[in-house]
Amino acid sequence: MSIHTYLQDNMTHFLQLLEEAVNMDSPSRDKALGDRMAGWFALQFQRLTGGRAELIPNATYGDQVRCTLGEGEKQILIIGHYDTVWLEGEAARRPFTIRDGKAFGPGVYDMKAGILQAMFALRALVKQGRMPADKKIVLLLSSDEEIGSPTSRQLVEEEAERSVASFVLEPPTEPIGALKTWRKGSAHFTLAVQGISAHAGVDHQKGVSAIEELARQIQFLHSLTDYNKGTTVNVGVIKGGIGSNVVADYAEAGIDVRIVSMDEAERIEKVIRELTPTLNGTTISVTGGIRRPPMERTEETGALFSLAQSISKSELGMDLQESGTGGVSDGNFAAACGIPTLDGLGTKGGYAHSPEEWIELGEIPIRAALLARLIEEV
Repeated sequence: MSIHTYLQDNMTHFLQLLEEAVNMDSPSRDKALGDRMAGWFALQFQRLTGGRAELIPNATYGDQVRCTLGEGEKQILIIGHYDTVWLEGEAARRPFTIRDGKAFGPGVYDMKAGILQAMFALRALVKQGRMPADKKIVLLLSSDEEIGSPTSRQLVEEEAERSVASFVLEPPTEPIGALKTWRKGSAHFTLAVQGISAHAGVDHQKGVSAIEELARQIQFLHSLTDYNKGTTVNVGVIKGGIGSNVVADYAEAGIDVRIVSMDEAERIEKVIRELTPTLNGTTISVTGGIRRPPMERTEETGALFSLAQSISKSELGMDLQESGTGGVSDGNFAAACGIPTLDGLGTKGGYAHSPEEWIELGEIPIRAALLARLIEEV
């Protein structure tokens, strides 16, 4: 029996567990709910694969989950996250449902189905006696990816440095279901401007507007966007001033930067940190920096994709494509450690972070089989 057929035959079990997972809220900032979800996934991994599952204590957010299968010297890292953008009570408002070959519910697409898809891929290898003796699989589930991985980044990097390859369970690029061989990196800065306040009607000339200075800086910052280089700079939040009749003595802006290479990231960061005022009497300060390094497409990652493409075409009847995105994931951290990384190995569907998010049930055995075969062959 092929791995694909085995997984097709186990879809009823898969859907039973998926319903349980989706109907458990797991917002990033709720430790109690996060801990409950972490414990549930750890238990399912042990039951499905017979492997070990360790809960790594986290004082701030839900505990992290490190699942291990096999004892070989060649470690493969599978990266996922169990936190969602949905607050407590969302699952009760719109619980897991199935209609027209699709499943719906909070977090079903990003990425509870993807996690279970990986667990069933490993289960197939175990049940069919195909778990490679030279491999050790680490499935790492973080609790805070949706808010930037503040407590899980170090753990991802530590496991990546021990691994020969990493596979990320984020959804593929839609609508074609492509794997992601690159992602832009992200940086976030806060630009703060100090000016001089004054009465806008009586003593306007005595003031120096922090808002005017900020406006000039925003124009320059937006001019740094270069689509040919894949660089975007976006001021998405501004605030300042206390009233229209007061020359503002303070203003600030939140800046999002996306870049495709570390060289470009370092160049843009230098430009932003060296901003200087244009108005006499104002001062500028910049805080923040690079949050996620770019996931750059390397020759090794290209070879890993070629392997996935060959498996998909010859065994699964799927014409697999590759792509990239301006969005970030924990795959950025793994790739920056120098190991080949394939992202988008999660569940095909759509509308992430939306009440309409869904997954395509017919694709699950195919995608799970691809991951299993990659583990065998890498």
